[in-house]
Amino acid sequence: METIINVDDVSFSYGTQTEQALSHISLSVNKGDFIGIIGPSGAGKSTLAACLSGAVPHHYTGTFFGSVMVDGHDTCEASLTDVSQIVGSVLQDIDTQMVASVVEDEMLFGLENFGVPHDQIEQRVSETLETVGISDLRDREIATLSGGQKQKVAIAAILAMRPRVLVLDEPTAALDPASSTLVFETLREANRALGITIVVVEQKVALLSEYCNRVLVLNHGEIALQGEPHEVFAHTDELRAIGVDCPRVTRIFNSLEADGLVSGTPCLDVDEAERLISGIVDPAHASSDIQAPAGSPHAPSLRPHAKDAEPVLTFDHVEFAYPNGGAAVHDLNLTLYPGELVGIVGQNGAGKTTLTKLLTGLLKPASGSVRVTGLDTAAVPTSRIAREVATLFQNPDRQICKDTVLNEVAFGLELAGIDRAEALRRAQLVIDRFGLPADEAPFSLSRGQRQMVALASVVVVEPKIVVLDEPTSGLDYRECMTVMETVRTMAERGCAVIMVCHDMEVVSDFAERIVVMADGRILGRGRTHELFSNIDLMQRAYVEPPQVIELSRRLASSVSPAFAQVSEVTDVVRITKEMVRRG
Repeated sequence: METIINVDDVSFSYGTQTEQALSHISLSVNKGDFIGIIGPSGAGKSTLAACLSGAVPHHYTGTFFGSVMVDGHDTCEASLTDVSQIVGSVLQDIDTQMVASVVEDEMLFGLENFGVPHDQIEQRVSETLETVGISDLRDREIATLSGGQKQKVAIAAILAMRPRVLVLDEPTAALDPASSTLVFETLREANRALGITIVVVEQKVALLSEYCNRVLVLNHGEIALQGEPHEVFAHTDELRAIGVDCPRVTRIFNSLEADGLVSGTPCLDVDEAERLISGIVDPAHASSDIQAPAGSPHAPSLRPHAKDAEPVLTFDHVEFAYPNGGAAVHDLNLTLYPGELVGIVGQNGAGKTTLTKLLTGLLKPASGSVRVTGLDTAAVPTSRIAREVATLFQNPDRQICKDTVLNEVAFGLELAGIDRAEALRRAQLVIDRFGLPADEAPFSLSRGQRQMVALASVVVVEPKIVVLDEPTSGLDYRECMTVMETVRTMAERGCAVIMVCHDMEVVSDFAERIVVMADGRILGRGRTHELFSNIDLMQRAYVEPPQVIELSRRLASSVSPAFAQVSEVTDVVRITKEMVRRG
């Protein structure tokens, strides 16, 4: 196949740093490729993306060795403008990419600057907005959009310019599962119909396994693994050691393979896993008397909240609408008890962030009431509510303001009146738990590490309620587990946790119960597995259930009722092995 980008023995270190962000990378990107790049935080993914787009060495300076050829042009010699006409890029931090205040103007900016004929501009804008599914946002101010909506606008603005290569750095980090799938469907359509070569940095392994024809795994600035998705994700143990997850159904395959029950190509999606297990379990011998699963080892066990504790949060028929439109919410009713870890799920624009702003007092209900530890949020200042509630923002850069990690983590304690020496001591304990560099400047760290700094700042103040807005956004698998185990520990110690999260695997693993939202309303609330198994509810909320829960639901219908209520990889494997043994 014809190569459009060739990376030849590239090494790069930023500024005057001696540590290399990339080390001896060689890579060929062929025309029509759909390549996924994955790896732990700090592995060099964003740096490699910047090399492919020409941002390195033109925008980011440092020590550069080797060469990157884009359609025959050396990126060190060609101007960034010339490279950008071939390679379009969508940055990890969307806010730094936006140049206009209104969506339509954002779409027009690149087209006009690249000299697209005026008689073509309207058609390109309309078609691209429709393709990405945001035609209704055309006249909206960008400042009023959710993080996920901004991500879609950025992708549309680049697609409208019809680049030959599109490089995206974690484009679905802020998106719900349905919107994430839509983005990848959009990229697949651009790849197949328009012939645009796609290179995407992404942490959601299920998307990479389904849409990419090649996957690269980076670790410490080097390519650790590469190949076709089935090839790469077969290396479960090696990936876990690096800090990369693999699809849950792949884990099921690998466990069954280790026991000699299956062989061949690993499963990557629920359809493949269902066919696999249906093929080795004879329904005629399948039994429903196998011991029921114990549930997720991560999720806090249900507690008799109403019997021995007062609620720390109540929403009573809450209504709110923004003056200029946006995600209004209607008739919200919610109760949260100490020690609960509750997930809020729903598509972008469902009203989840509005709910959290009402909780923290940043917004006041138009009618109804919100009470936090007995305080009516409409009657007390936000600063008073902040003593009870700590928030982790979706974008950690919005709450980081100090020159070192240690000072940042200690800052909240000092604001609360804690002596500086004691604040530093407590901060150091949390920093050590998170494995963060205490003396480093927060903004010198990777996106994932900055997220962990922000969470450490929340954890250290030991609030009664914690609001997490996409706590695992931008984190690699290892960091995600560190963060969520910390959150689970907080819940066990009595802190109530509200978690807005688009990673349904994380929600399934850790949330005790979930609240499902759509169109500003709560559609359902209850036990996590029960609601995820409700097909009608999931479809109404545009939520895709976790792989294992969807697989267990199908197997309970097609193979044996013993698979009902299963939400863990180990339980699917155990039940399958027992049935094969009995058969």
